[in-house]
Amino acid sequence: MTDQVSDATRVIPLRPEPTRSDGPETARREPLWRDLVGEVLRRERLAQERTLRDVADAARISLPYLSEIERGRKEASSEVLAAAAHALGLGLGDLLSLAHGELTRHTGAAHRTTAAPRHPYQPYNGLCLAA
Repeated sequence: MTDQVSDATRVIPLRPEPTRSDGPETARREPLWRDLVGEVLRRERLAQERTLRDVADAARISLPYLSEIERGRKEASSEVLAAAAHALGLGLGDLLSLAHGELTRHTGAAHRTTAAPRHPYQPYNGLCLAA
């Protein structure tokens, strides 16, 4: 006897499906960090009118890998992100700050906390940098 399992039970989504919020609109999916960082890198590169090859060469990383990072397909290490940022004339902190701004823009006021006290296990919605 064989068990027949539907394909739907075998798929584990990497991103949870959006749920209906209390408001009239459906909840927006929170973006992944790699997507935000990729958006910032691409926007900065295009603003400087530079090619992928130029930035990849300056950062000493492969052109296909930089392309994958910009498209949010790869989780780059902090060393690679720092190299790409420096190739664009940015520091790593600048890149992270710009990505944080993108996160704030994408999530909007829907995820901001209210005046109620924060539960100890509730995620912190601010930027925290450590030296």
